[in-house]
Amino acid sequence: MSELLFSYGTLQQEGVQIAQFGRRLTGTPDALVGFRQAMVEITDPDVLAKSAKRFHPIVMPGGPNDRVPGTAFEITAEELAAADSYEVADYRRVAAALASGRTAWVYVKA
Repeated sequence: MSELLFSYGTLQQEGVQIAQFGRRLTGTPDALVGFRQAMVEITDPDVLAKSAKRFHPIVMPGGPNDRVPGTAFEITAEELAAADSYEVADYRRVAAALASGRTAWVYVKA
């Protein structure tokens, strides 16, 4: 059974996907409903090496009209565990509604 993972940040980068999952993910554009985006400084050396970015986007609950664009990826349970290991302690994984009407896992501010 596949999982749906919504990414609005570095997990959309092909290099991060190959480093973390061993393949390029396939996904469709979508948007996270009811959240707003900010930035967080990353200090984890492994994540910095994979993303090549010191600041990563992070989302937190917003208003009903707030939307965060991104990509919904179909991944395996093993790949979801790999995504969990990529995300630093600033993030936690929750199920959230997408503009398409689907529900996906997404990493939000812890």
